[in-house]
Amino acid sequence: MVSLSVRRGVASRGGVLRALAAIIAITFAVTLTAARSEAARRHRAQAAASEDEAESASGAKGNVQYAEACVLEPVTGSVIFEANDHQPWPTASLAKMMLMYIVAQKLDDGSLKLTDQITTSAKAAKTGGSQVYLKEGEVFSLDDMMKAVVVHSANDASVAVAEYIAGSTEAFVVLMNQKAAELGMKDTHYYSVHGLPPGPGQQADVASAYDLAILARALLKYPQVLKWSSIDDTKFRNGTFDLRNTNHLVRTYPGCDGLKTGFYDQAGFNVVATAKRGNMRLVAVVLGTTHKLTNFKMAAEMMSQGFLNYDMHSIATKGASTDQTVAVVDGAKDKIKPVWGGDAAVFMKRGDENKAIKVDYKLPPSVAAPIHAGQEIGTADVLENGKPIATISLLAPSDIAAEKGSLVGRLLSKF
Repeated sequence: MVSLSVRRGVASRGGVLRALAAIIAITFAVTLTAARSEAARRHRAQAAASEDEAESASGAKGNVQYAEACVLEPVTGSVIFEANDHQPWPTASLAKMMLMYIVAQKLDDGSLKLTDQITTSAKAAKTGGSQVYLKEGEVFSLDDMMKAVVVHSANDASVAVAEYIAGSTEAFVVLMNQKAAELGMKDTHYYSVHGLPPGPGQQADVASAYDLAILARALLKYPQVLKWSSIDDTKFRNGTFDLRNTNHLVRTYPGCDGLKTGFYDQAGFNVVATAKRGNMRLVAVVLGTTHKLTNFKMAAEMMSQGFLNYDMHSIATKGASTDQTVAVVDGAKDKIKPVWGGDAAVFMKRGDENKAIKVDYKLPPSVAAPIHAGQEIGTADVLENGKPIATISLLAPSDIAAEKGSLVGRLLSKF
């Protein structure tokens, strides 16, 4: 009995010790977890503080989130921001901007019409990636095909349009590279009409941020391009297919009306965006972001900084009279005041409005009648600190008939 009691006592004390050890272990674990949580909290706070400091120092958060970038004012061609902007980079679907440019030029010279009917080839129907699922033999107008290209980034429509213009995609690629050379796009080479990832034995379409800004500047000369690129949402194939603009900025950034996006894994997320506020337009190019939407965020921030810090200082408005007078020889009127043939403005940083701006008029002392409204009388060079930055035509404001008693009038009266 005695020995049994002793064993029970020992067993009882052992249970207490084990329980006490367990409590100590649990307490230690809880304490350690709390300490680690506090350390993690402090680390996050320090990281956030460092990030805020970096943002404050740089003036724009996330400057390293892209491969290259460029911000350009298209009237003067002034670049106000650049980052590694002459490095060739995979364009992805930004290659379609050159297709847009060629189509816009041909619409302008009359060799293409928006109503032209384009038949889908077997090759176009088989083109993958982003598409509107064209079927061989399907026919759509050039206008509808271009909406599919610009708004939805449709690769099949790109092939169909390229074949319609040049006979084959290979011939159209030659044309694309010719146009790039004409525009001075030195860091650019095209191998496809759509910008899809290269297959085995193929090469990627490449262009630099600066080159794409040059191309955007050229595109902006054609209003039809912005009519397409500003579309938020439209229908295709008799309303059965929805075209939603891949450029989110047309929905989220005030004043944005274009231009194009591009993506595949090796290229990252690319965007060429443009926006107009007041009398000033900017183009922002952001290439190679690693996360979706970051390209839009960075382009928006860059353009916002441009609109905040720069201004287009107006010198004259198209159609307004100049303060210059030109004599009219043998006319029903003896003098005219030429009018501006275009808007004249100087792009400058805010606060620099006191720069020396001068207009150098190049006008003849006299012009012989008859004179027709819109006839060029001379030009005006806009100078900034003595450097020419723009040349504007000066036009006759109205018709001026030759005076009947003049030699010219007498000669005209015989016909």
